[in-house]
Amino acid sequence: MARRTRRTIDIWPGFVDALATLVMVIVFVLMVFVLAQYFLGQALSGRQRALDDLGREMAVMAEKLNLQITTNAALQADVARLTSEVQSSRSEKQRIESWAAGLSQDVAALIALKDELEAKIAALDKSLGDKDGQLTSERKVSDEARAQVALLNRQIEAIKQELARVAAALDASEVRDKEQKTQIADLGKRLNVALAGKVEELQKYRSEFFGRLRKVLGDRPGIRIEGDRFVFQSELLFDTGSAELGLDGIEQVRQLAVTLKDISKSMPKGVNWVLRVDGHTDKRPIISGRYPSNWELSTARAIMVVRTLSANGVPKDRLAAAGFGEFQPIDAADTDAAYAKNRRIEIRFDQR
Repeated sequence: MARRTRRTIDIWPGFVDALATLVMVIVFVLMVFVLAQYFLGQALSGRQRALDDLGREMAVMAEKLNLQITTNAALQADVARLTSEVQSSRSEKQRIESWAAGLSQDVAALIALKDELEAKIAALDKSLGDKDGQLTSERKVSDEARAQVALLNRQIEAIKQELARVAAALDASEVRDKEQKTQIADLGKRLNVALAGKVEELQKYRSEFFGRLRKVLGDRPGIRIEGDRFVFQSELLFDTGSAELGLDGIEQVRQLAVTLKDISKSMPKGVNWVLRVDGHTDKRPIISGRYPSNWELSTARAIMVVRTLSANGVPKDRLAAAGFGEFQPIDAADTDAAYAKNRRIEIRFDQR
């Protein structure tokens, strides 16, 4: 009987091929990972350099702003000092004018008395030829009258000199008043320029704040920027007739707080900013036992947003809340779309 031969299958070549393929795949993945790490590191390094440059620019701007604030304070002090000097000069001018008026009255009285005495002297001289018996006594009276006239002439001359000095003092006061007004006008212009610079600085931070907030919150239909205001539709934050923030509303306000704290770190200390939260409703009367009117509801909603911002680290002295009810509508039409526009929370980045 012939012996049967047994064939065996050799699996090692296939196993080696599979293992080699697996090793190649792992090496490829590692290469992709290393390249991704490299390019990500390059991108992060470039971004970090940009952030460092921005930080240095912000430091330079902060230093310039602090210098401008110091100059502004000095200008305000100069304006106050010059204003006080002008008021003092005006008071002195009024006192001198009153004194001059009194002197003028005295001069008029003395001139009248002088005229009266001269008339008496003339009458006495005329009567000398008719009354020889009374010559001695009349001459004595005439001499006394002439002495009084001479005295009055000296007094009138002294008063005239005093009036001349008063007039000179008034002229000097008017010249000084004009010079001070010119200085005040110049300081006012410089102060206006300084204030305009501060407003421009605040506008820069407002634009940066709104830009960052737009990136964080995304492009959603219920969130928009209108001028200097960031507007949330009330439905994104609150339920109808309620002043309690929903879960989505809490998250929106939390992201707002994070953005605000981040940008506030780069602001110079001299920028006295405040974030104002304004609550608005539509004009339909509210039916609620808790809120008697739309005023109370809008105010309660603004306060709730402010409290949530404060709870997430925004300083309380940088927050303000106001409720306007239905009295500042965006759209005055009686439609559901207009009502939806008017129900809103407005965020204003402003200066105190």
